[in-house]
Amino acid sequence: MDGLLDTLTAAMPASYLAGIVLIAALAQLLAWHLKIPSILVLLIAGFGLGTVIDAVSVVGQDVLYAGVSLTVGIILFEGSLSLKIQQVRDLGQSVLRLCTLTVVIAAPLIALSAWVAGVEPRLAVLLGALLVVTGPTVINPIVRQLRPTRRTAALLRWEGIVVDPIGAVLATLVLQAIVGAGSSPLEAAARGLLVTVILGVGLGIGVGHLLRMAMVRHLIPDFLQGVFFLAVALAVFVASNMVAAESGLLTITVLGVYLANSPDIHLHRVVEFKEHLQVLFVGSLFILLGGLVSWEQIVEIAPEAAIFIALLVLVVRPVSVYLSLRGSDSDVRERTLLAFMAPRGIVAAAVTSIFAIEIGHRAQEVSAAARAARASGAADADALTARAEDLTGLAGQAQGLVPLVFLVVVGTVAIYGLGVGRLAERLGLASTSPQGVLFAGSAPWVIDAGEQLKELGVPVRVVSHVYTGIRAARQRGLETYYGHILSDITSDELDPSGMGHLLAVTADDEMNSTVAREYSSLFGSAHTYQLRRADTSAASSKRRPSDHLAARLAFDPPLTFDEISQRHEDGMQVRRTRLSKEFTGEDFAERYGDDAVVLFLVTPSGKVTVAREETGLPETATHVVALLPRRTPEGNGTQA
Repeated sequence: MDGLLDTLTAAMPASYLAGIVLIAALAQLLAWHLKIPSILVLLIAGFGLGTVIDAVSVVGQDVLYAGVSLTVGIILFEGSLSLKIQQVRDLGQSVLRLCTLTVVIAAPLIALSAWVAGVEPRLAVLLGALLVVTGPTVINPIVRQLRPTRRTAALLRWEGIVVDPIGAVLATLVLQAIVGAGSSPLEAAARGLLVTVILGVGLGIGVGHLLRMAMVRHLIPDFLQGVFFLAVALAVFVASNMVAAESGLLTITVLGVYLANSPDIHLHRVVEFKEHLQVLFVGSLFILLGGLVSWEQIVEIAPEAAIFIALLVLVVRPVSVYLSLRGSDSDVRERTLLAFMAPRGIVAAAVTSIFAIEIGHRAQEVSAAARAARASGAADADALTARAEDLTGLAGQAQGLVPLVFLVVVGTVAIYGLGVGRLAERLGLASTSPQGVLFAGSAPWVIDAGEQLKELGVPVRVVSHVYTGIRAARQRGLETYYGHILSDITSDELDPSGMGHLLAVTADDEMNSTVAREYSSLFGSAHTYQLRRADTSAASSKRRPSDHLAARLAFDPPLTFDEISQRHEDGMQVRRTRLSKEFTGEDFAERYGDDAVVLFLVTPSGKVTVAREETGLPETATHVVALLPRRTPEGNGTQA
């Protein structure tokens, strides 16, 4: 059976690559349903596939690692396009320290931990430089699942994206010092660092300026923007790496940050295109890299890896974060979450594999030079022979770094991904199952509904650019944000923590549809709602917008803004009723009939459901928030 699989995949590499894409998509879908980090499922799936099929034999080692390198660049570029300085204007000091001082403290501590775990000293220093990275491939899925506060999300994203190229560059400099010859290691490292920084900043900003000018002058048509930016990013990445090894990651990050903070261009088409590619590439990459490690390698390195991971999680990360952020503009809760949130991702895994091969290649080159020198009787033959033996032994030990880093990635993703949710909830910085309601609109009936939800313990936030509505909401004790919901500043500043549902409930139907469309990527289309449009019943199909431009219709029955507002002005009140054995859902329907507009259902555990026509009422054990006729002397149900 194994021989048949190998024969098929060797003859048809396309089938193997197509299988990887399918497995990657299924693994991420499974992780989403299970509410666990997708990277964990991807690595396990990749490892399982790797026990059956050897990826290197199918696509070739050079092609495999070239593809991995390019894909890492694309992922980092996509992540850097989301780094807007506006998001961290109140966290600039903490971001700067996370990307500099934390790295300076963590690198030697990681190296010391690796040495304690049994890694050869020079390779331990290499790991110290390489494993300072976290990365968007592991941070973004966790942030998407947690939906933490704006400040916390900004700190995690900036550190994950900015430190990625820093770690890769540092590791490259260490590698050059280990395998290089001629000048002293410090001199070689200093020269390499200077070239990398000048190249990365200069090329990144220069190409970014040219792209910005092209966008401002409309030289790139809309349908080509995503593809063109991808092509330029890949070209810049490769060109930078040709001049200085691994400098492409820094260059492409600078390029992305420059473009993201250019106020005169809009990159939503580029960002949307890159987001789809990133989901595809992240899944495929982890499947591929997981398949490069065998079960025998994992068993052999497991004790060493266990010690190393324990030191990383319990010592290195807390010490480096607390020391570097002491006295900064982050608070104690944010530092605590950051101290226990450092999963390693794709850059660490990919670069380790590439470096192990590079050390092996260098060992072969020096061995060939030593043989030639000995054959010719050169004076440095003995020195070259000793150097060749040293590098050959080091190359053998470097191969052990691949399964070690693989286990570090799996271990840290499992520990942080599965445990950070409870920690974030206890710290009040996130929720693993957000149930809050974000209202885009501040009509009087919206404020009444928000007040009822708040009294049931549901987080509520009202966003509006109408000051009278915001003022009324504040007077009722609701959280508010004064600004246009579609403003770039609002999208950067709005804190989504604890919010699980978005309701676009303004008087403008077009605005409601746009808001729902824009925020569906954050909340998901299943949790994004709007009011029924005023033109849906009377207008013919050719005189009203397409259904795909609108979100799910809220409330039972679904009414327009004017219809709900008119009922509210006529005396109907937003109230909550608790269903019980004494007053069931059937009793509620019988009492109010068509007069009630059911808005929300809230269970005793706090689970919120936005009512829809097909939702229906449970019999008991649920609070119903509804727009009901004014109370009569006999009473209308039981007020919770």
